Amino acid sequence: MSKKNLSERDICTKYITPAITTAGWDVHSQVREEVTFTAGRVIVRGKLHSRGKNKRADYLLYYKPNLPIAVIEAKDNTHGLGDGMQQALNYAETLDLPFVFASNGDGFLFHDRTGLGEQVESELPLDGFPAPEALWQRYCEWKGLATPESRETVATPYYDDGSGKVPRYYQVNAINRAIEAIARGQNRILLVMATGTGKTYTAFQIIWRLWKSRTKKRILFLADRNILVDQTRTNDFKPFGQAMTKIEKRQANKAFEIYLSLYQAVTGSEEEKNIYKQFSPDFFDLIVIDECHRGSAAEDSAWREILDYFSGATHIGLTATPKETKDVSNIHYFGEPVYTYSLRQGIDDGFLAPYKVVRIDIDKDLQGWRPSKGQLDKNGQVIEDRIYNQKDFDRTLVLEKRTELVAKKITEFLKASDSFAKTIVFCEDIDHAERMRQALVNLNPERVQENRKYVMRITGDEAEGKAELDNFIDPESRYPVIATTSKLMTTGVDAQTCKLVVLDQRIQSMTEFKQIIGRGTRINEDYGKFWFTIMDFKKASELFADPAFDGDPVQVYEPKEGESPVPPDEPELPEAPGEELPGQPESPFPPEGEEEGGGRIKYVVGGEVTVRIVAERVQYYGPDGKLITELLKDYTRSAVRKEYASLDDFLRRWTGAEKKQALIAELEAQGILLDALAEEVAKQTDKSFDPFDLICHVAYDRPPLSRRERAEQVKKRDVFATYGDQARAVLEALLDKYADAGIESIEDIKVLTLDPFTRLGTAPELIRAFGGKPAYLKAVQELETLLYA
Repeated sequence: MSKKNLSERDICTKYITPAITTAGWDVHSQVREEVTFTAGRVIVRGKLHSRGKNKRADYLLYYKPNLPIAVIEAKDNTHGLGDGMQQALNYAETLDLPFVFASNGDGFLFHDRTGLGEQVESELPLDGFPAPEALWQRYCEWKGLATPESRETVATPYYDDGSGKVPRYYQVNAINRAIEAIARGQNRILLVMATGTGKTYTAFQIIWRLWKSRTKKRILFLADRNILVDQTRTNDFKPFGQAMTKIEKRQANKAFEIYLSLYQAVTGSEEEKNIYKQFSPDFFDLIVIDECHRGSAAEDSAWREILDYFSGATHIGLTATPKETKDVSNIHYFGEPVYTYSLRQGIDDGFLAPYKVVRIDIDKDLQGWRPSKGQLDKNGQVIEDRIYNQKDFDRTLVLEKRTELVAKKITEFLKASDSFAKTIVFCEDIDHAERMRQALVNLNPERVQENRKYVMRITGDEAEGKAELDNFIDPESRYPVIATTSKLMTTGVDAQTCKLVVLDQRIQSMTEFKQIIGRGTRINEDYGKFWFTIMDFKKASELFADPAFDGDPVQVYEPKEGESPVPPDEPELPEAPGEELPGQPESPFPPEGEEEGGGRIKYVVGGEVTVRIVAERVQYYGPDGKLITELLKDYTRSAVRKEYASLDDFLRRWTGAEKKQALIAELEAQGILLDALAEEVAKQTDKSFDPFDLICHVAYDRPPLSRRERAEQVKKRDVFATYGDQARAVLEALLDKYADAGIESIEDIKVLTLDPFTRLGTAPELIRAFGGKPAYLKAVQELETLLYA
């Protein structure tokens, strides 16, 4: 067979793989073929979802199992030698690989991203593929790994539990970037990874490799919440076994190598309580600071004291939200991030859940409310005479009807979607969280009757609620379903199955906003969690439009001479008059077990003041990472016309598509939400439309036909006369199926195993009635042509 007639797979098997192995690459440990490294973006369609296309490299080459260094993109021999290069370069940038190859079986086009070669791109014969050692030497030169010790550190393998679990590509990038920086002698490292992307697992693999190579012998892992330390100890860090301890009861046992601790457990207001000073300043080689953006809180500078004391150690900061303001800077302390993996990238790759935003505006929030002269609240206090608005509600003034309205909208949403969808309601303070709990209990009496823990307040001041936090985040535990909270659940809570995040809290800190949104971004396929909804009552979702929401951190902090390198957070000052200033400014992130709450005058106004909703709209996460705020119809029109300039262009593509479902998937991958669009159009017309008619109608102003109308038109033409009775019955049943469920339902041959087809015969019998599978598939294609004639 001519090389031109071989498939891409045949080219790989007969030419590319032999060329690689001849060059000395071990096909078992150094060569992986057809490596899928993204999951495919989740596309939300109404109440349904689908997956976009994932990214898959034809070959990845590894110097060691943990060290990918090259990618090869293969094409069949009808393509030119370098036709796969641009695709391969895209993969190389994503996977952080310096060496890129494209091949069609005649040889290789080699692209060297290190800049160390004589030229960037060169052609190589099949027998001229570089040996592993040659690429490794250039890799080490590129990374600045000048000593045998540094190279050995970088080449130390990951922890492998034998289950086949390996780090995701971005975790590999983060781990290797951190270890390579340390191997070069860098002692301040910052990793920025979006919530839900496995920062702790990444930290574990970094520590494991540094520990196993004996580059770092004693390690301290610092966090500021017990739940973070305990989760880390029992989950990701478990393989450290007997070498690991948690510092507690103010005891410093120096017999271990891996230490986990709360900041608060090793520091205190009195010098003798600073137990970290029981260790010598050179005791630890490495300190990892989890959620390092929080360590700069005004009343908790403990981590800075610890880092100053152990200044000779390497410090690694982990965060999803680096603090960068004119007063506060993580970058000033740690340096530029060695690696950043953003929320947008995580959603695009399909590792994080996209979101819909339901924005709800309440009349009193927008218009304000003013008491009558001398009006008393429910507690007999004279309400200060001024206009109260969204800034005030539930902080200085409570409108009970407003609380009830918010609870009603939450309840309606859950009843319409899933009454047992895990929900976090973020409230202004503990008092607000308790009022919201009561309102939700009263609106869900049947659910509360089934289990009193259906709604729970989970705040730092109340033991029973805090005790339910583990149950809330446990996917296998049904209760609690709804958690009302203030600050306690903003960060460090791994709520994998949270499907609804309610914002009834005014959020002014971008850091806090990112952390709150992060409560919903985890995907858990086993429990059907692929996306989540944000219900916003306080205009907090306007922060999505802020360039700082998902950009790389930009340092703006300029320290003054003599100041601490990481100064405290800016105080969150009250904006509305009538608030009492507490003795100390509030930190956006209070210490373990505490929350904001006391110290303010709060008026409570009963049912005499009514509230109502004045606007409600749904916004979708678009393919460009921004919220689609225009009308769904307008967005669809512009998106379709961008792809198909005219109706004729679209008709040619639709008619030429062997399977319409493939074209529908392409449109959805571009963010065209056909199910949601169908729902919107159906409300106006009371008819169910095919994607074809929806697009022709919305994008090109053509009058639509319902699926039922299209099916009836075909039946009237009596076009099945050439088929036998059984085949004709199948085609008529396919038309009915199309009318009920759409084109996708009849394109899958498995439809013949369902009712009503099973009443006509078994699937093999029905296929034989057409003369075999090819003839059956041809008949279905002809049926589609008739439907869209």
